[in-house]
Amino acid sequence: MPRYDLYHEEVRHALEKDGWSITADPFVIEYKGLRLYADLGAEKVIAAEKENRKIVVEIKVFGTPSPVSELEKAIGQYGIYRTLIRRVSPEYSLWLAAPDDVYEDFFLRPAIREITADHSISMLVFNPETEEIVRWINQEDTEIL
Repeated sequence: MPRYDLYHEEVRHALEKDGWSITADPFVIEYKGLRLYADLGAEKVIAAEKENRKIVVEIKVFGTPSPVSELEKAIGQYGIYRTLIRRVSPEYSLWLAAPDDVYEDFFLRPAIREITADHSISMLVFNPETEEIVRWINQEDTEIL
């Protein structure tokens, strides 16, 4: 079993505050002999649409001196997870969770914005102190949460 990221509980609480039900902790991805673990699976009932929205969340802290190296790893992991989730659980969309200070200091840089857009990385930005979701950035051209 993988170990939790630094902000695992904060993201879990932020999702719950936002009306999401945690359905998997961790979310297990199994495909053709490969077994991977994304941090969380969650579901939200949208009453007006009478349907459920399902997400998988991978939490990243970006706490090392080289956020670009962290991004390289995150993009690789995100791409692998997205590929496999589309095969085994296509009803789920994948989201990368990052703290709001990291988003503001790193992800708003023009080059980083282009990189995340080119890789279609959807992001959930959270505040670890208040345990709240600050922003959803949807790069998949699917419905906005």
